[in-house]
Amino acid sequence: MAGGIGSRFWPMSRTAFPKQFLDILHTGRTLIQQTFDRYSKLVPAENIYIVTSQEYTAIVKKQLPEVPVENILSEPFRKNTAPCIAYISFKLAQKDSNASLVVAPADHMIMETNEFVKTANKALDFVNHINALVTLGIKPTYPNTGYGYIQHNSIQAADDVYKVKTFTEKPNLELAKTFIASGDFLWNAGIFFWKVKNILAAFEKHMPETFEIFNAEKDKFNTPEEADAVEQIYPQCPSMSIDFGVLEKADNVYVIPASFGWSDLGTWNSAWENMEKDYFANAVAGKKVMVVDATKCMVHVPDNKLVVLQGLENFIVVDTKDVLLICQKEKEQEIKEYVAEVKRNTGDSYL
Repeated sequence: MAGGIGSRFWPMSRTAFPKQFLDILHTGRTLIQQTFDRYSKLVPAENIYIVTSQEYTAIVKKQLPEVPVENILSEPFRKNTAPCIAYISFKLAQKDSNASLVVAPADHMIMETNEFVKTANKALDFVNHINALVTLGIKPTYPNTGYGYIQHNSIQAADDVYKVKTFTEKPNLELAKTFIASGDFLWNAGIFFWKVKNILAAFEKHMPETFEIFNAEKDKFNTPEEADAVEQIYPQCPSMSIDFGVLEKADNVYVIPASFGWSDLGTWNSAWENMEKDYFANAVAGKKVMVVDATKCMVHVPDNKLVVLQGLENFIVVDTKDVLLICQKEKEQEIKEYVAEVKRNTGDSYL
């Protein structure tokens, strides 16, 4: 899934070129390229599909020439993850009614690829034998208020697989602290595994209107009429996440607790956490940055620009050709609000 706009990584991430197409971590590969590299260890390139906004199709083609052009699916509107997953599920069902599907965001980071592939194969084996919708859960390390939380039963349904009891989306700080203290909760990684026929049955039960909208046009998928059908379908779909629309309602959701160096890279602070740091815990992307008496800063600036940073602690400093952001790391969740204010004051030119 590669259709988001990544507003919390502003000003580097822009509406016309969002974070999934950027080398946020300064590795030489963009986030979507790293995601492709990861999943190509699990399935062949011809079985990898990218669902993205129409405006990003050309970028995907350029960054992922290995993916067949017909596997790059364009959404005419952003309608969150449920319609996106319904689209690919109906399309695959027309090709192979017994297909298995892994659903993943294009902009997450996973440090230990081999461990991830092991976990993914375990999840695929489970859904191939049981009518189950499986998500991956990450052991929380601190009370993050930007993640969803999963509570599961203590009895295993299979090796390291547990029935989900509750989902809680983005709790406040006090609730997040309670979750951490209890030891019963995992972060929802937003990576899902299921048989296509089982997720379609879940759509039919829990999001019947969306199911019917797609089902009415399903015979046009994988034909020259597909693009026109999608143009007809999307305006009718509600904007809804798969978590809220299906997973929180279904009674066959399972979670596999996992540890493979995961981050959703949702904020500049998460980038700081996952980048190499200097002696004073500064993460610096930029070839001409001089740091003087500064600690725990996230600095992302052009390679050709000389930046002298003095006296800052726990700050985000991001410089682009037309915007400079200097923000306390603890205020990073407010960057979305700053972007909204920029839009009110200056229009879309800096977005």
